[in-house]
Amino acid sequence: MSDAAGRAVLSIDVELFDQTPAYRSAEGTTDQQGIGLHGLEWFWETLVERDASTTCFVVSSLVERYPDHVEALADAGFEIASHTHSHQLLSDLDADERREELASSRERLESLTGQSVTGFRAPVFDITDDHFDLLAETGYGYDSSVVASRAIPGWYGGEYDLETPAPATAVDPDAPAGLAELPASVMPGLRLPLTGTWLRFFGPRYTALGMRLLARRGITPVLYVHPWELVGLPKVEGVPARVYYHTGEWMREALRYILDQPFDFVTARSVLEGALPDGTDQNRPADGQRKG
Repeated sequence: MSDAAGRAVLSIDVELFDQTPAYRSAEGTTDQQGIGLHGLEWFWETLVERDASTTCFVVSSLVERYPDHVEALADAGFEIASHTHSHQLLSDLDADERREELASSRERLESLTGQSVTGFRAPVFDITDDHFDLLAETGYGYDSSVVASRAIPGWYGGEYDLETPAPATAVDPDAPAGLAELPASVMPGLRLPLTGTWLRFFGPRYTALGMRLLARRGITPVLYVHPWELVGLPKVEGVPARVYYHTGEWMREALRYILDQPFDFVTARSVLEGALPDGTDQNRPADGQRKG
């Protein structure tokens, strides 16, 4: 295997069940609090036991709600990145609101963890025409909001074909210089995502096969999961059945299977280092490096 093929990113979008679009749009509610925190704890403990690393794209409102959990991710040596402040779809906000979501998230995460936060992922891969301009304005170095999926009715896909790290200009020719893009991975040929709901639909062998196929092409697999997928979820009226499918212990077993594959699990930032032309996102600190 090449150096790129021997690595993989198993990132986590650190959002709780009550922050998901499926819950927010449902008719029902639950009085349970912090749904997903136990899954987050399991995730970081499992990675630490295996001497693996990750990038945590954190919804920064959790800094106020559960600061100890966010700080524990940084203390474990994981990269801290942003997943907005409130996990609202960016296309539902105006430009000033989008800018505030990006800026306030980065500021809160850096203040709590001491890490330099340079990475960003948009909720549901939902980006707008001013996305890269706003990232540059608010101090980010790279984005991971693109997935080269086929169009999935009612979800996303069909807009991009980028599968490898690249300057953001590969996504938007007018993107500011210096920004990088790290796309989430899809199954070669089939062009459906390898993780998220698709891992729960198709099983861990599907994901592992996709990882091997990408590795043979010299492409580092970039995967993603959510902490709420790793716990039992309360039944809430109006939340689609697909949200509940294969969550909890099934999903934890699936991640164990993926982590048993012959890959070194690393941060998103480490994959970008050395993979891009000079002048692209050159201000990234080393993994786990703290400011000051």
